[in-house]
Amino acid sequence: MSKILVVDDDKEIASLIGDSLYDEGYEVLLAYDGEKALSIINKTDDLSMVILDIMMPKIDGLSVCKTIREKINCPILFVSAKSRTLDTLLGLEIGADDYIKKPFIVEELVARVKAHIRREQRKQIIKNNIINIGDIEVHKDSYEVYVNKKLIELSTREFQLFLYLCENVGKVLSREQIFDAVWGMEYGDIGTVAVNIKSLRDKIDKENKYIKTIWGVGYKFIKPINELYEN
Repeated sequence: MSKILVVDDDKEIASLIGDSLYDEGYEVLLAYDGEKALSIINKTDDLSMVILDIMMPKIDGLSVCKTIREKINCPILFVSAKSRTLDTLLGLEIGADDYIKKPFIVEELVARVKAHIRREQRKQIIKNNIINIGDIEVHKDSYEVYVNKKLIELSTREFQLFLYLCENVGKVLSREQIFDAVWGMEYGDIGTVAVNIKSLRDKIDKENKYIKTIWGVGYKFIKPINELYEN
């Protein structure tokens, strides 16, 4: 269930928005000032969206927006009065994704919320189906591997083997483990693993940066040194 934070010092407006989103199946958190909003944000790491008024007591919406962008990456929709056009433009510059002017039609606001959340869900699906390691991109859905943005031609079995290595980055995998995971119960010889590893190296890892042989055991797929330090 998507979780949405609604922040507005006008409790009637906040409740109207909250009730409308709740009726659409969303989980809703309410805050009536910027200070409470930041308190919720500091305790919650799974927000799907924030709906934010600009003019609020204690901490204004622009400051809240800036802090949100430093902590989490979710759509932010500003709710602003018609007379606050400059503030709205500034809000978009510091990280808001959209705005709607008061008074608004609640059905339009709900429609915008749905559109933003659908867009984020599509991005997440794409992200979950792409593995990035160094200069390599593995697209799980389309069975494609790119090195430096160049598509590498792999057989289905080579792709399955390479994907298995990538999904177990940093782990030492025995030849038996690899054979069972990629070839399963199909007829074959465990020597097939070495043959396909050599093929992957020829196509993807000629400099031997990623696929390491662990003598007497099997293989290990490693990240580039710069990524190890970043993580």
